Amino acid sequence: MNASFARLLPALLALVFVVLPATAPAQLPDFTELVEKQGAAVVNISTTQAPRGNTAQRLPQLDENDPFYEFFRRFIPNPNQGPREFQPQSLGSGFIISADGYILTNAHVIEGAEEVTVRLTDKREYKAKVIGADRRTDVALIKIDASGLPMVRFGDANKLKVGEWVVAIGSPFGFENTVTKGIVSAKGRSLPQENFVPFIQTDVAVNPGNSGGPLFNMRGEVVGINSQIYSRTGGFMGLSFAIPIDVANDIAQQLRTTGKVTRGRIGVVIQAVTKELADGFGLPKAQGALVNSVEKGGPAEKAGIEAGDVILRFDGKPVNASEDLPRVVGGTKPGSKVTVQVWRNKATRDFQVVVAEINDDRSSRQPRGKPQPPAVGEFGMGLAELNEAQRKELKVAEGGIFVDSVQGAAARAGLRRGDVILAVNNQDVKTVEQFRQLMSGFDKGRIVALLVRRSGNSLYIPFRIDGN
Repeated sequence: MNASFARLLPALLALVFVVLPATAPAQLPDFTELVEKQGAAVVNISTTQAPRGNTAQRLPQLDENDPFYEFFRRFIPNPNQGPREFQPQSLGSGFIISADGYILTNAHVIEGAEEVTVRLTDKREYKAKVIGADRRTDVALIKIDASGLPMVRFGDANKLKVGEWVVAIGSPFGFENTVTKGIVSAKGRSLPQENFVPFIQTDVAVNPGNSGGPLFNMRGEVVGINSQIYSRTGGFMGLSFAIPIDVANDIAQQLRTTGKVTRGRIGVVIQAVTKELADGFGLPKAQGALVNSVEKGGPAEKAGIEAGDVILRFDGKPVNASEDLPRVVGGTKPGSKVTVQVWRNKATRDFQVVVAEINDDRSSRQPRGKPQPPAVGEFGMGLAELNEAQRKELKVAEGGIFVDSVQGAAARAGLRRGDVILAVNNQDVKTVEQFRQLMSGFDKGRIVALLVRRSGNSLYIPFRIDGN
C-alpha cells in the first residue's frame, strides 16, 4: 500500500497545483496618471532677502563625512565670496489655483522676502507678487503675471478617511517635482500654538522644500497644503502635517478680496474638560470647552456667559473638545449674532453672543506683595486670606484664598504655592473657613472643580476629596 501511495503522490500533487490557483499578489495603487495630470500645476518657489550678516554664520556645522556635507557645499554659496546684494533665503513649493497665476503656498516660505521667484515645470521663471499671508494658519497667496496656466482641482478634506492613500508633490532640498506617497494617519490634529488649523496628519515623506506644496487624494484633487513635520533631527521621521484645503481656500479668498484675514472672538479663556472635571460638573461625558475666565466687557460677558460654563455648541456646531472652539469662533464673521449652548448647573442653556473681531493684545500680570501668614489647612493645603491690596493686584473683586503650601492630595491634583482659589464647583470662596466647610460637605472620593487664579490667568483644577 505504501508503495502504491508513493507512486500516486506526484500525480496528486500535480492535481493540487492545477486545481488551486496561485494567490495573486496584492496590488499597490498606481500614481502615474495622477502625477502626469497634476504635476505641471506644482511650482518651485525661491525667495531672496537682503543679507543680515556673513553667509558663513548660516552654514550648518557638519563633519566632512556627514552625508549632507556635500549637499550644503554644492548648494550654499561659498562664504569666502563675501556677501552679495541679495542672498537666497528660502526654498519651498506651491501650486497654481487659477489659470491667471494665483498660487497657494505657506506663509513661512515667503516670510521676509524681498523678492519671490516662481519656477514652473517647463523651466519658465516669474517674479511673484505677494497678495497676502496669514501667520496663524501659515497660508500665503502670491500672483505671477501669466495666463493659460495648468491649475489644480480642489477636493473635500472633510471626506478624507484615515488610512486613505495620499500623494505629495514638491521640491524637497530643491529637487523639483519630487513625488512621495503615504496614507492619512489622523485628522483634526491640534498642534502647539496652532489653534486655528485642524491638521491632516500623514506619513508622506515631507522634507525642507516641500513646504507649501499640495497634498493630493487618489482622485487627483488637492486636499491639503504640506506645512510642517515633527522631527528630532530636522528630517522626515514619519509624521507630517497638512493644512486642510478648505481652511486654506477660505484664507486665500479673504487675502484676495481684502488683503487681510479677519477672525471672530468672544472673549473667553478656555481649557480642556477632563473626565474628572466632567464628573465634577455633572457632565455625562468629557466634552466641550470649559470657560475658566471671561473678558470684562467682552462679547461673552455681555451675553451672560460665566466662568465655569462648559461650551457645548457654537452657532449650531458641536464643540467636542476645547480645541474645536477657537476654530469655529475664528471662522465666524465679526458682527455675527450666534447662539452658544453651555452646560451650567447640570443643565444646558442658550445665550446669544455678538462676535467681535480678534486681536493679538495679550497681557498677564504677576501678583506682588505677600499674603498673610498661612492658616493650618486641610486637604494638603496651607491657606491664607487675601488683603485688599493683594485682591486689587490680582484683580479679584472680593474673596479668594491664597495657597501657601501644598502636599498630598493638593500636590497630586496639580495645585501650586501661589495659587488663589476663587471657587469650589462654581461657589465663590471668600474665607478659609468657608472653603473648609464647602470641602467638608463632599463625600470622600468625590471630585470637585476648583477655580484657581495663577499668574494672572484662571483655570479649573479637578480635586479628589481624600478625607485627609
